[in-house]
Parts: sequence; structure tokens; C-alpha cells
Amino acid sequence: MSKYQLDNLDRKILKKLSANARRPFLEIARECNVSGAAIHQRVQKLTAAGVLRGFESLIAPEAMGYDTCAYVGFILSDPSDFDRLPLELKKIPEVVEVHYTTGKYDLLVKLYARNNVHLLELIHGRLQALGAGRTETLISFREEFRRPVPICDEVVFKNPSE
Repeated sequence: MSKYQLDNLDRKILKKLSANARRPFLEIARECNVSGAAIHQRVQKLTAAGVLRGFESLIAPEAMGYDTCAYVGFILSDPSDFDRLPLELKKIPEVVEVHYTTGKYDLLVKLYARNNVHLLELIHGRLQALGAGRTETLISFREEFRRPVPICDEVVFKNPSE
């Protein structure tokens, strides 16, 4: 597993990109007193090291007709489902996140539904049909805020993909 030692310039770049991933590299370069090529190279290195996983556009779910956000906790009855279930969940477009967890649930799934009727159809028609044991559902009334992880000093990143 390779290690990537973040320096001050890396942290500055990450802070600026996490605040606005669409900021031009030249603008970041001016603010960091380096060349645009230096920023481009650093971003490539951060990406290759697995520190930067990419850039995404955040689309308002309600603009796409998804008014209900829910979290579904899976309590597996068969340990062999642990590897199979995420592969099956990935086939359901409304499922946007799947996490292995500790505690009460084996897996925690975030999904979006058009409304509560659609959510019920997803739970009874798609999720429970996976035969994974018991589920519990929490509906989110509203996402109050979302933010990127803090950029800390003195971080050594270990690439988990190696």
C-alpha cells in the first residue's frame, strides 16, 4: 500500500476544490503563487494516489422528481448475503449509497423515491425481494447541510485500492 504525504500546497488545493470543484486551476494557481501547470500536476498526483476520487455535480433530487429521501438499515439473516447484497442494490437506480456498518445494521442504504407510495413500492417490491432478512426504514424530512471532510494538517494518505 503506497503512502502519499500531503504538503501545504496539497492541502490548499484540496480546500479550494472542496469549496468549489469548478474553480479554474489558473485561479487556484494565482491564489497559491504557483503555475497553472503545477496545480494540474498536483491534482493528477492527488488523483493517482487516491486522495481525490473525482468531481461530481450535485443535482437537487426534488428537481428530478424525488421528494422522499430514506435510509434503510439491513439486518442480514444469512452472512453470505454480505457480499451479494451490495451488488444487487447497485442495480436499483434509486439507491445512491450503500455502507457496511457496525451496530444494529449490517448495511445502511440511502435512497431517493418520488414519494412515500414509491418508497413503499421500492421496499416491498425491490428491497425485500432481495431476501436479505429484515429492514428498517428512516425517512429524512430535510437535509440540513452537507459538507466535505475537513482538510487536516500532517496527513499521510494510504491508498486503499492498492
